[in-house]
Amino acid sequence: MVADPDEAGTGGLAGRADELAAVRSLLAGPGPGTVLLTGPAGIGTTALADAVAAGHDGPVHRARGASWEAGRAGGVLAQLTGSTPARWDGGPGGSEPVASAAAVDAADPFAAAGRLAAACPPGTRTLHVVDDAHEADPWSLQVLSTLVRHHPDTPVAVLLVGRPAAATPEVADLLRRAGAEVAVRPLNARAAGTIAATRGVPLGATAADRLARHTAGRPRHVIAVLDALPADAWSDPHVRLPAPPEIATAVRAARAGLSGPALALLDIVAVLDRPGEPDEIAAVTGAAPRDVLGGLAEAARAGLIAPAGSRWGPAAAPADPMVRAAVLDELGPDVVADLRARAGAVVEDPTRRLTLLAGAASGRDAALATELDDRAAVEAREGAWSTVAGLLTESSRLTPDRRLREERLVRAVDALVGSGECRTAEAMIPVVEATRDTPLRGAVLGYLAVLLGRSGEAAGRLSRAWELAGGPDGTAARDPAGAAVVAHRRVLHALARGRGDELVTWADRAIAIAEPDAPAAVESAAIRGLGLAARGRAAEGRQAYEAVADQVHRGAQVQRIAMGRGWLSLVQDELGAARADLESAVPTTELGGSSRISLWALGWLARTRFLAGDWDGALQAVEQGRELAARTGIALLVPLVEWTAAQVHALRDERAPAERAARDAEAVASDYEVVRVPGLLARAHLAEARTDYPAVLRALEPLATAGGTVDEPGWWPWTDVYANALVMVGDPDAADAFLRPHEERAAQRGHRSTLARLGYARGRVLGSLGDHAGAWAAFDSALARIDRLPHRYDRARVRFAYGQTLRRAGKRRDADGMITEARELFDGLGAVAYVRRCDRELKAGGVHAGGRPERAATELTPQERAVAELVVRGVTNREAAAELQVSVKTVQYHLTRIYAKVGVRSRAELAGRLSSSGG
Repeated sequence: MVADPDEAGTGGLAGRADELAAVRSLLAGPGPGTVLLTGPAGIGTTALADAVAAGHDGPVHRARGASWEAGRAGGVLAQLTGSTPARWDGGPGGSEPVASAAAVDAADPFAAAGRLAAACPPGTRTLHVVDDAHEADPWSLQVLSTLVRHHPDTPVAVLLVGRPAAATPEVADLLRRAGAEVAVRPLNARAAGTIAATRGVPLGATAADRLARHTAGRPRHVIAVLDALPADAWSDPHVRLPAPPEIATAVRAARAGLSGPALALLDIVAVLDRPGEPDEIAAVTGAAPRDVLGGLAEAARAGLIAPAGSRWGPAAAPADPMVRAAVLDELGPDVVADLRARAGAVVEDPTRRLTLLAGAASGRDAALATELDDRAAVEAREGAWSTVAGLLTESSRLTPDRRLREERLVRAVDALVGSGECRTAEAMIPVVEATRDTPLRGAVLGYLAVLLGRSGEAAGRLSRAWELAGGPDGTAARDPAGAAVVAHRRVLHALARGRGDELVTWADRAIAIAEPDAPAAVESAAIRGLGLAARGRAAEGRQAYEAVADQVHRGAQVQRIAMGRGWLSLVQDELGAARADLESAVPTTELGGSSRISLWALGWLARTRFLAGDWDGALQAVEQGRELAARTGIALLVPLVEWTAAQVHALRDERAPAERAARDAEAVASDYEVVRVPGLLARAHLAEARTDYPAVLRALEPLATAGGTVDEPGWWPWTDVYANALVMVGDPDAADAFLRPHEERAAQRGHRSTLARLGYARGRVLGSLGDHAGAWAAFDSALARIDRLPHRYDRARVRFAYGQTLRRAGKRRDADGMITEARELFDGLGAVAYVRRCDRELKAGGVHAGGRPERAATELTPQERAVAELVVRGVTNREAAAELQVSVKTVQYHLTRIYAKVGVRSRAELAGRLSSSGG
């Protein structure tokens, strides 16, 4: 619908580092190459192409397609060469004039490509950039394609910037065949905020997110909206964002071309609060449903409506928020209010009806405000907190009484927190703090503090709220409704702290005080099973979930139950059941669930997929979690999400992303267990992957006295990592003492994966102490347990430890078989770091080398080769000893022999000698 003028100057390259690096990498590859840079109008492809051209080290030639020149063969090629189309007809020297475009079309593109290749100077790569390539003449694209395909030795690269969907079929086919494609993504909130800051408009996270969503993440439109609003308007979280002038002009022109019925339908679609069903639209306009479909199709062809689907049939909504804003601006507030009133009078859904009527009201309306409040209570019982927030916000706006207006606004903010929209709720803190000190006020601010990871603040606010609402023993509440809400928030506080006893106590209070179907009672019951399991009563926890699931069969509360039950299944090693529940708890669109619950589900889903060996799926869940956390501002769960990312990247030997994930996991400062423990584990996994076992111990030392669920089997897998590190640094006695209480607790609980993990650690200890028979028994028991579980990484881990211990005991052939199995498992997972360690173990064992023929005096033994490889990589003697499970003195002995054999005197000389000789 909208033309694509020059995109240069649309906010620089905020948020474009990945795309810029991808294009440069593709164009810098060996031999000629072509990259298609694509994206919707206004997304910033031209600015990105400008950056590529500016950073290119060599000649750059630019051209731009134009619709009125697309029929003139050779037009784009002429721009690239600074000549006229007549020179590219294929005649001798290009001197013969071209009689017509048809003559050029029939000319040989091979000859033209050969001449273009000959014109490229040797030694430096020539870059040809064609902007608006979807409007280029086909012959020029054919020549460029031939140049790249048939002149592999020519130092040339081609960057095409265009949209195949906007091209003729012939040009679209040429573009899609061009080569690698890089699609420019919409800007996220952070990038939109960066653009705003460069223009002197500092935006909060909520405002930046609104701006990115409103403009579909297109830089040109971001700048236009920023320019259209005064800077101080952005402090209002409810300010209506306008359409960019470009969009407004295009919408005005498109509206003028619609028939009367289609125009009326468009206007109704624009004022509805969600995609409109044909029967609803027909009821408002009085048109027949069949005529509605025809009118919607006409508006869709004009680019004003984006048809959508639903379970009931076709639905319609404006093409994007900017089109909606442009239509509403065209109509004016009086017409919009009238249309909303008409729509509110006929739609059947009570929530939509009231929302539309509220949008039509221009002043206070006590009766409508009460209706909205009553409806919010109904939606709250379903757990649809996002809907509740909208209803209560409108109710507060329409309420004449000041005290009641404040109470409804505080409840609206509470619903925002319940839905997980922390950024929006945080922006409302000053408004909430200006209201009376009530139990609800304290519960809201305490609830928000929990999700922001502020444990101390949450504890203080919730304690004060309980003083105001409940009796000292929790049985005689002065404000039962308020006390139930506060008790429920104490449940969430205890969950984040990992305190099962507290969780169950507060859940029982909330259930006892609240009405049976009240949100505080239902949501507390949906978490209570986790508290029971955290106290070591997993069977009771499972029964609690069965009971609450029997009571709740529909609505957003189902999401909460599925998440809690999935988390419990993960704790109990039931990965299949955990995955099914957690995946079902992620979406929020179907039942209006909570982003907060979705983020919990994504964090544990990433762990579930990791343990099951689906590491790519785990990283997908991580990316979803990162995006959701950034949008909502829920800091509490960022470390949980990043923990899995750090471990996967560390095991894949992807050091930069692993370090970033670990830093992000550690960045949230909080003493909540769900914040601290994943951050410590992420750091420990990085250290373990690089065999820095002292660093592993430093990372995990705080957990030794942490309490909560840290010591409960199945909750946080750290005890085997810690014990293993103690053995590797040469302190098996400390490892033995550490393991005993954890082994006893795991046996009491009958926890299978924990017993297997602790079993391999016990095998390490016994092997180090010389009790080989006990070590083999411990390892065999661990294998028997872990092989009955779907935990692929743990299967490999147990085998690797077993093989190392066998080799140290001199059982090289048995060790070879066990480490070979571990290597196959690690390799299947993509755990590059451990595949390399397995290879070093196999070399050190020497079994793979065959029958041990006579070795020359200067030839390194397998053990010496393993030591040399580690030393050349820069590890210390202590780290090499831990890696190979030998003493530091043994490493020093091997180094002395290696220096003598190779003829060097230092590590640096050894590295240089081995590098120059190919290892």
